[in-house]
Amino acid sequence: MRRLRVGIVDLVSRGPSKALWARVMNANFASIMPQVVGVWCRQEGHEVRYVCYTGFEDLLLELPSDVDVVFIGAFSQSAQLAYAMSGFLRRRGAVTVLGGPHARCYPEDALNYFDYVLGFTDQQVIQDILADVAPHRPLGVHLQAAMHPDHLPGVSERWPFIQQTLRKAPLIKIVPMIGALGCPYSCSFCIDSTVEYQPLGFEQITRDLKFLRTQMRRPRVGWHDPNFGIRFDDYMEAIEAAAPPDSIDHIAESSLSLLSEAHLRRLRKNGFKAILPGIESWYGLGNKSKTGKLQGRDKVKQVSEHVNLILRYIPYVQANFVLGLDSDEGPEPFELTKEFLDLTPGAFPAYSLLTAFGRAAPWNLELQRAGRVLPFPHHFLNNNHAMNVRPKNYSWPELYDHVLGVSRHSFSWRAIGRRYRALHTAIPKWLNVVRAMSSEGWGRIEYFTTIRQMLDRDLPVRRFFEGDATELPEFYLNRVKRELGPLWEYLPPGALMHDQNAYLKTGALQVALH
Repeated sequence: MRRLRVGIVDLVSRGPSKALWARVMNANFASIMPQVVGVWCRQEGHEVRYVCYTGFEDLLLELPSDVDVVFIGAFSQSAQLAYAMSGFLRRRGAVTVLGGPHARCYPEDALNYFDYVLGFTDQQVIQDILADVAPHRPLGVHLQAAMHPDHLPGVSERWPFIQQTLRKAPLIKIVPMIGALGCPYSCSFCIDSTVEYQPLGFEQITRDLKFLRTQMRRPRVGWHDPNFGIRFDDYMEAIEAAAPPDSIDHIAESSLSLLSEAHLRRLRKNGFKAILPGIESWYGLGNKSKTGKLQGRDKVKQVSEHVNLILRYIPYVQANFVLGLDSDEGPEPFELTKEFLDLTPGAFPAYSLLTAFGRAAPWNLELQRAGRVLPFPHHFLNNNHAMNVRPKNYSWPELYDHVLGVSRHSFSWRAIGRRYRALHTAIPKWLNVVRAMSSEGWGRIEYFTTIRQMLDRDLPVRRFFEGDATELPEFYLNRVKRELGPLWEYLPPGALMHDQNAYLKTGALQVALH
């Protein structure tokens, strides 16, 4: 096999950014799999250039030049950027490969713009591509392993890529680690809802943490597990074997059902500084929040007590909610969220609008059958800039009125001040202030206000939201053009829009063929 020049691009941002929160944190959101692919390519003897795009680089200058093949990792919000990059790189003669969540969710669409599109990816899949490295056009090749790999290169093997990315983080530097793939819960909207839980090896965790302590005075680790701590004792024993108590800071996303007081004591002992539990809804998912059949205000009270307990042990808590679920109706879900925030002033609320990401979850088939999925460009599918599912129990103006109401309550000066006073350590205090005043708080209120006004005043926007028109409104078209910048001219014809029902049509075709 000849020695190839391989480019790897991790798209953390969907385009150029000037947001303060993005400046502080984007480099810390680097994905693990692009780094893993870089390790695998080097193990095969190839030359690798790695780029983590945070929104503050000139991507046309950062893109690997004179390369044979480029792997691009992208979430759906970066799809149009990835498609434009592929168009640009193909003109230069490179073969392009798309991996990451977007490739898993929208393979039918991505195959039009890439030579290879990847589902589950293991080392053999990468070896097969490197052995072939051929253009596949007009339609790319879809490759995937039967399941996630049972082992991934650890921090020491990925360190050159990690170190390169951390140089872009001006204040807080977080090392990405993962201990398990998949999740035992079955949240209908989640990409991991049908992926079997699979630990990757606890001995590797110990080795990685020991290595980190040789490279950083006090490392900060961000766990990328979909649900951290399923095998809680095994995780804690692996961490305790690596370092003295509270010598490494940890951040993890976990379920309330795993966060008993005994577990919280052990997490605090081992340096956990931030926990991101999923509350999601006041009317469902009780197994995940450890509230059983409790709903409504009863669930609010129990969850508030639990989160306040967590805050006594963990300095930073982000409470995750999904807005617009089918279980919600009327103003009550939003008023209950306001009550929760008043009862739990130290928790930072993170809101996601209900979004159906292609093949991400079987429930998306039901939504497509019902004609409820809208063809918003992928560029807006970041859980906030568009809700591509027509709500079951709300009109669009009603929904956005409620979303604006809870957002204004959450990020008012009063709420910012209460969160600041409720916490006792400096970094969590100021992170919450920056998040609220930046794109995650005030920025979203401004954006939601614009959408709400257009629903009343802009007929093409309203018809698009209602599913009565498929032509993209001018507001969204101009925004994509502006945010892609110079790469807009490389976006291939047809790549702005997609068939939102491709998953359903592909499934129907497979049934017919059998």
